[in-house]
Order: sequence, then structure tokens, then C-alpha cells
Amino acid sequence: MSATAHSDKAPHYFVPQPSQWPALASLAMLFFVAGASMTVNFISIGYWVLLAGLLVLFYVLYGWFGQTISESEAGLYSKNVDTSFRWSMGWFIFSEVMFFAAFFGALYYARSFAMPWLGDLDNRTVLWPDFTATWPHTGPAGVVDSFQTIGPFPIPTINTLLLLTSGVTLTWAHHALIANNRKHAIWGMILTIALGVIFLGFQAYEYIHAYRDLNLTLASGIFGSTFFMLTGFHGFHVTLGAIMLAVILYRLIKGHFKPESHFGFEAVAWYWHFVDVVWLGLYVVVYWM
Repeated sequence: MSATAHSDKAPHYFVPQPSQWPALASLAMLFFVAGASMTVNFISIGYWVLLAGLLVLFYVLYGWFGQTISESEAGLYSKNVDTSFRWSMGWFIFSEVMFFAAFFGALYYARSFAMPWLGDLDNRTVLWPDFTATWPHTGPAGVVDSFQTIGPFPIPTINTLLLLTSGVTLTWAHHALIANNRKHAIWGMILTIALGVIFLGFQAYEYIHAYRDLNLTLASGIFGSTFFMLTGFHGFHVTLGAIMLAVILYRLIKGHFKPESHFGFEAVAWYWHFVDVVWLGLYVVVYWM
């Protein structure tokens, strides 16, 4: 929330005017999903559809959050709205937990159920005599080109340390804000954003190395698809998180928030800590196991 939130002039519960933002957000996600699907299937127009989806999405984020910030700074939000925001953010993060649980579940099912079934005596005799139930695998009869996997050292371990450290710097910034030490809060946010950007740089390098040197791509069977879906969507979440942190940093510099009322800061902090926890799961399941 802003520095002027919970003012005496705030209505019991603020009801906004009809808005175009939900419809535009749905359109952005439609273009994003369609463009991503076409891109991974090497349909040339997919790049442009994906770009259009991203541009509309960032426009929605800029406009919708800008409108919310303006309403907050105008003192229109009461404690009832604050409670509504907290429940909404909690359910949003829960939906993200289920999102990643689906991908973790796909990896677990492929590794622990599908592969042993395909490697049992009946399937090896009838379907694929040369199939061996080892992880990772290249499919029956070498359908998938051979590739190398990425171990936990050095980049994934470095990235783990970066995200864990970013959680510490963000907590430092939060406590500084509660103590009304805006200077320390700003520096904590700057460090958190810098660590997130460095993480993304290492991940980009890892992807280039995987494609160029290890022949590990999205087409590398179930291992390649689950590896890039899990790490790629996590990287997308880190990108959005870094953007949101940058917005909070800008608001801190502008003098928004106060020690007893700063839900905007807290919401982004919740999201960033969620991203940290997901990465710890990825680090263990994808790179070690």
C-alpha cells in the first residue's frame, strides 16, 4: 500500500469503475501462449505473435498497476481493501505453486512410472527391444539425438547462492522500511534486483551452452522438454519479479510507502521468496537427481 493508504477519507470498500485491463490481459496471454507454441514448433510467424503477446502484457502491467498505485496514493483504499489484496496475492501464489507442481509432477511421472513401465520385459519384447530404462534416455532405438545433461556445478550452484542472497537483501530492505530507514531499504532493493539480473545472465549462458555444446534442446526427449519447461518458466518468473522489484524501488525513491502500511512492497517480497523456494526444488530435482 502507499503512504496515504488507510486514510480517513477512504470508503468502506473501494469499487473501481469498469476496466479494460482484464480483457487486455486475457488477450495478451492468448497471444503469448499461441506464439510460444508456434515458436517451439518452428512456425516463423510465432516469433511475432509471441512478441505481440509480451508487448501487450507489459502494457497491461504498466497501465493496470499504474492505475492501482494512483488509487492507493489518492487514499481510496481502506483496511478492507488491504485485506482483499492480501487474500488475492495469497491465492495467486497458490495458483503458481500448482502451476509448477504440474511440471514437477510430469517429470516425476516420466522418471518414476512411465520409464520403468516401458523398460519392463513385456514392453521391451513387444515394442522396443533395445530400450533401456535409464534416466535420462534418448527414446527407443535412438529416436532422440544423443545429448549431455547439465550438472549442478558450477552455474546452477552459483545461481542458487545468488537467489538465496537476494532473499536476504530483500528481507534487509523490508526490515529497513519497517524501521523507517528508507536509504537502507533502497540499497537493499538495488542489490536484490542486481542479483536477480545476474541470475538471468547466468541462465542465458547456460542455455546457450546447452544448445551449442551439449546438444540439449527442447527436442531432447522428455528430459529436454521438462528441463527447459521448468527452468525456462522459472526464469520467466524471475524476470517478472525483477521488473516488479524495480517498480517498488522507483516507488521507494519517490517516497511511497510508510512503515505501518506497505502492502505493495510485501506482495512483491512474497512473490520473490516464492521464486526462491521453487528454484531450490529445481536445483535438487533437475540438477542433482
